[in-house]
This record gives sequence, structure tokens and C-alpha cells, in this order.
Amino acid sequence: MSIGNSPADDRPSIGRVLQQARIGARLTVDEVSTATRVRIPIVHGIEQDDFSRCGGDVYARGHIRSLARAVGVDPAPLIAQYDEEHGGRPEPTAAAPLFEAERIRSEPRRPNWTAAMVAAIVAVVGFVGFTLFSGGDDGTGSTAADATDTGEPTPSAQKSTPKPADPKPDPSESAVAGVPANKVTVKLTAADRQAWISAKDHNGRLLHVGVVQQGTSKTFTDSKRIDLVLGDAGAVKLFVNGKEVKDVGEDGQVQRLSYTKGDPEAG
Repeated sequence: MSIGNSPADDRPSIGRVLQQARIGARLTVDEVSTATRVRIPIVHGIEQDDFSRCGGDVYARGHIRSLARAVGVDPAPLIAQYDEEHGGRPEPTAAAPLFEAERIRSEPRRPNWTAAMVAAIVAVVGFVGFTLFSGGDDGTGSTAADATDTGEPTPSAQKSTPKPADPKPDPSESAVAGVPANKVTVKLTAADRQAWISAKDHNGRLLHVGVVQQGTSKTFTDSKRIDLVLGDAGAVKLFVNGKEVKDVGEDGQVQRLSYTKGDPEAG
């Protein structure tokens, strides 16, 4: 009778999953490192399932989570797999013995200042109450009702004519209408489903990389040019310089686009 491998043994390694997801997203190790602030040698090491450069389990979990989000992978199963393969999370230290030791420690007896303070407060309250009751019937006081019951309406009681509310402007048909003419502005919306995107400015600086969830948008602005990589062009609704770009691409198609100032059709 032979014993087969367990389902866990058939799983791809953490590094393999992250590497394949990065390649599928058309990202280089340099781009992932820039987006996550995880140093390039550490990214290479994790993709080879070498976590020795991470500096400990806590940092390793954080690096795995950052890399997974950058390449569009759910980090939770990878974190659970890491804990399973590296002995699990450490158990929290019980705090009860510390409190017990503090509780049984003897302390020197001190004077009961609480009782003395309560007695002093009672004496002060009694003196103040006696003074108020003894001086309250001299007939010199007058109530606020006597002073105000003249039949004349007070200024606060007079009704003021409500000011008509200013009419609200009609919402713009495009969320990026009226963009400045001296810049290039790109807005992407994951209309029907989530979509992976990457955006860079004209200097090659990475503005965003990762998954945009369904129904959410990202807007990018630069003085000269915006370079885009769309992992699923058919899932993206695109506005460039206030104008909607039609036929961005088909479902599942990877598109690399660049846009400058002016009409997006010239981009």
C-alpha cells in the first residue's frame, strides 16, 4: 500500500506563485521593487523561496503581503502557507502571572487620606448649603421670568425670512471635465470588473501598479506624458484630457498606451 502526497505538497511554492503573477502582469523586478519599496535582492530571494534576507518572520510576512498586492494576488493564502511551512505564528505571552505577582506584593500601610478628604468635602458642602438657604429670602432677588415677561417679542423670537438656497450646478458629464490645458490628465475606471494597471510619468517614475477594484477609479496627471499598461483593456473606461477614449481594447487584451497634452486621439 503506497501513501500519496497530501494536497499541500502539490501546491506551488510562495516564490513560484509571486514570480508567475509578476510575469503575467508584465512587470519587471525593478518595477515591483519601486512599487513596494522592497529591495531588489529581497524580491529575487523571495521568488526563489529564500526568506533569509527578510530579517525575520514578521518582515517576511510583510514583504509577501506587499509583493502579492503589487502583482494582483490575494496575500492571505500565501501568508497562511508561510506560517504553515515556518512553524506558525508565535503564541502571545500570557500576562496573568505578572498581574498575580503585582497583586500579592505587600505594600506599607499608609494614612487613610480618603476618609479625611470625604469629611472635608461634606463640611464644605454643608456650609455652602446653609449660606444659600439663609440668604435666599431677603426679597432682593428677581427671576428671569419677571424681567422678560413684558409681552414684547424678543429679537430671537422674531421669525426671519429664510434665504433661498443657491441653485446647485448640474453635475458634469465627465469627472475629468475642465482639466488644465497645460498638463496631461488620465482617468481610468474599472467599470465591469477589476483590472490590473500600471502608470508612469514622463520621467519613468511609477505612479501606480496593481489591481483597481470594480467601480473604483484612478487619476494621474503629468506635465508632459503618461505611459499606461492595461492588463485587461476591455475592463477599463478611459478618459484622457477630459475626453473619453473609445475602443480601448478587447477583453483580456494587454495594451501599452502613451498620452500627452491635447486631443487623446493624437497620443
